[in-house]
Amino acid sequence: MEEQNQGKTLEFNIHFRKGRNGCNQLRIGDAPEPSDLPVGRVPRITRLLALAIKLDGMIECGEAKDYAELAVLGHVSRARITQIMGLLQLAPDIQEKILFLNPVREGREPIRMKHIAPIAKLACWKEQRTAWRRLAL
Repeated sequence: MEEQNQGKTLEFNIHFRKGRNGCNQLRIGDAPEPSDLPVGRVPRITRLLALAIKLDGMIECGEAKDYAELAVLGHVSRARITQIMGLLQLAPDIQEKILFLNPVREGREPIRMKHIAPIAKLACWKEQRTAWRRLAL
């Protein structure tokens, strides 16, 4: 019996992309233009605030019952969930500024949880704004 596929070639474009932990990932399709690639990384505090917003939504819609259930789902301690959810106590304008922080191009991040947690514990938004300005971004 003669092979039907002789002489046929499949062609498609591939490219490599840096994945987690610096590992290369094989991707199908043309490589994105260099101008389309983001420069730097999203600050950790931005990711944590986005996570807090997501987790709050999960509680609101009934996907999770409480912080304890979120801790189990996220494989973290209840204390860590409480820390993360504490970011929701920030004034809305501060949350917005955190969500739109510039990407970190290299080195340590200028704003970390240890800087923000004390601000989030302040009950008065006016005091929070004053403390935020003191961070001297």
